Amino acid sequence: MDSAPATPRWNVERPFLTGRFHQEKRPQNAGTKGVCVDSFSNRDSQNPVGSYPASIQELLVIDDLLYALVGIEGRYISIRRVRGKEGHITFQVDSSMDLALQEFAMRIFPLCENFLTISEFVESRSHFKNGLVNHAFAAALRTLLLDYQAMVAQLEHQFRLGRLSIQGLWFFCQPMMGSLLALSTVIERASTNNFLGSSVLNLLQSQAKAMAGDNAVRSLLEKMTEHASSAYLCILERWVHEGVIDDPYGEFFIAENKSFQKESLTQDYDAKYWQQRYSLKDGIPSFLTNAAGTILTTGKYLNVMRECGHNVQVPVSESSKLMNFGSNHHYLECVKAAYDFASGELLNLIKEKYDLMGKLRSMKRYFLLDQGDFLVHFMDIARDELVKRPDDISVEKLQSLLDLALRTTAAAADPCHEELTCCVERSSLLNRLGMMKDLEHGMKNLLANHSDIKKSFSDGNDQTEPVSITGLETFSLSYKVQWPLSLVISRKALTKYQLIFRFLFHCKHVNRQLCGAWQVHQGVRGLNILGTPISRSSVLCRSMLKFINSLLHYLTFEVLEPNWHVMNDRLRTAKSIDEVIQYHDFFLEKCLKECLLLLPQLLEKVEKLKSICLQYAAAIQWLIPSINISNPETTTDSSFGLEKSKPRRSRHRFQALKLSAEDTTVTDSVMKFEKEFNTELQSLRPILSNSSQAEPYLTHLAQCILGIGIDQ
Repeated sequence: MDSAPATPRWNVERPFLTGRFHQEKRPQNAGTKGVCVDSFSNRDSQNPVGSYPASIQELLVIDDLLYALVGIEGRYISIRRVRGKEGHITFQVDSSMDLALQEFAMRIFPLCENFLTISEFVESRSHFKNGLVNHAFAAALRTLLLDYQAMVAQLEHQFRLGRLSIQGLWFFCQPMMGSLLALSTVIERASTNNFLGSSVLNLLQSQAKAMAGDNAVRSLLEKMTEHASSAYLCILERWVHEGVIDDPYGEFFIAENKSFQKESLTQDYDAKYWQQRYSLKDGIPSFLTNAAGTILTTGKYLNVMRECGHNVQVPVSESSKLMNFGSNHHYLECVKAAYDFASGELLNLIKEKYDLMGKLRSMKRYFLLDQGDFLVHFMDIARDELVKRPDDISVEKLQSLLDLALRTTAAAADPCHEELTCCVERSSLLNRLGMMKDLEHGMKNLLANHSDIKKSFSDGNDQTEPVSITGLETFSLSYKVQWPLSLVISRKALTKYQLIFRFLFHCKHVNRQLCGAWQVHQGVRGLNILGTPISRSSVLCRSMLKFINSLLHYLTFEVLEPNWHVMNDRLRTAKSIDEVIQYHDFFLEKCLKECLLLLPQLLEKVEKLKSICLQYAAAIQWLIPSINISNPETTTDSSFGLEKSKPRRSRHRFQALKLSAEDTTVTDSVMKFEKEFNTELQSLRPILSNSSQAEPYLTHLAQCILGIGIDQ
């Protein structure tokens, strides 16, 4: 709007050229400089019209009325401004005129005033700054005024031939009275409120509906709306066919905010590119209200393809052009056809050229641990680095180890494995969840009916980082996502994948540590350990393994796999990229919720149980000293020496185990771990029981975990 060309000054300063002269104030004469009058007529030398016979008065009045019909003062009809109303004028007649003639003149004056109002509107709204809709409306009004002036010329011709009486003039003017009155009403409201663009169209359309009882006036207003909307439909047509906003005066109901860049999708967790790069403004034309969302989406799809370098344009035929918005709703069919084409093209582009499904399968393979061989290898070779504090870890070294694990396992066959990178967070999983405001909102909604869980949630933000936090708790994967796949796999979506991965990764770590502890117990299986702390420890280790294995089974086979298959089926039948985004986001939200990541009280309990399991597994090295006992008499040079040393080693181990059984420290440690584990496990019973009523997906987890508690 600010860049609109300025109207030349001469177009304002020369009123006789522009038709604005009737509103100008001029000095009456040189001797009365500064005294202004509203009439151009100097009637000092005129005889009052009342001094003439009635027949002559009629001729004089008709002559003046013909001038008044085109906004020009006559000898006995003058133009006056209405005091207190800027721009409003009225016509007046000589008071000495015959009363009957005055009555006829007063009936015709509204038509004259409406003509001036419309002429002024046409003049003022033709300026550049008023926008294309006003330009088109003014052009249609100008055409109407030409027809009106042709009618006046025909009446004048009849008057010159002596065939026009005052009654005849009134009769011929009546058909135009209603039309110009309706247009004048619209124009006054548009001028008063300074309407532009869609506001003008809505005003015209509402006025047309209000005139439903007058077919002629309604048809005229509908025709005006049609003409005024032609420029608007040109903007609309280019948007839905090319994805381009060609709107020099800011009239279109779709706004573009260039501050939102597509790169933010992969960098900003709260990126609003897809929602706010193009958005709906206020003042949508009423005939497009129901289709506004479809129109917005169509152009957005075309823009995505254009930013991919994929030049595409909706096929245009004569039948698909948006020429008008008639009552047959053809324009809505054109919009729907454009939407179907743009949606299908973009979906095909993302699925085929950019292989969306392949990328999602790749992310499932790594982030959801669908293919675990690379992870086992990585955890073996990166163990020394992962046990360090997060600030001491070399991410570059971890990345090289990750690349090695990917190249030496079945993951090497995945063409997308090179997109995988690693990162180390600075906070624990619980604190990371507490910092994510949108997940907080989800937690609050989810737990609105559980006061005890809500209390846990409110306390969750006050957690401090564990002193002994290591890379095993903070390690995560990342993924390089290119445009336009970042529409689906955005920074927010990737973060949710990372949260699920961190939870699964730590569960796998706990499982590996407990498996190591179980192997230690298997090393003394042949000895008589019945009644010793080692026997009790073996039972505890088995319970811990059942717990962590049940948890992993629940997460992978009862949450991730079923939800993945549901999403996969939905994506195959999706008809638009918005549906793809919706299904993918729903999958992640559902997985976060069912993986307990949106249930802070349950998650804290599970984390506490995992911590106890890790402490127990670390303590096994000194709880069962037999694994570090070596017999110096054992020789390794001959098979005979080895066979001879076996009885001695068994006796030596048995003696060590007997000493361990007599050591109260070992007994107390085992019982301490057993008590803590069983207490935490049993405390899950009421939480799972209460939560499973509102969240049925917890029923399977409750059965598995509570089954362990009952055994104990």
